[in-house]
Amino acid sequence: MVSRFINNLFYFYYILLIIRIFLTWIPNIDWDSQPFAFMRSLTDPFLNIFRGIIPPIGGMLDISPIIAFFALQILQWAVNVILGILGL
Repeated sequence: MVSRFINNLFYFYYILLIIRIFLTWIPNIDWDSQPFAFMRSLTDPFLNIFRGIIPPIGGMLDISPIIAFFALQILQWAVNVILGILGL
């Protein structure tokens, strides 16, 4: 039951990240208006970790979300292993 809830939270966050990434392709979005500001406040702290490590290629192509997805998958796996050990 707990692992299902945790996996659903990870799935929800994956969806938010995908939406956030697609919305960056739309140039006229006001990121300070709702619901975009809320989405940015949820996703950017995680993405900024990888943006600080991996600069955009050629100043335009940001591959940090790809690395962020890999890291999130590893984190989800680790959480599932720990929950499995604990029997949750």
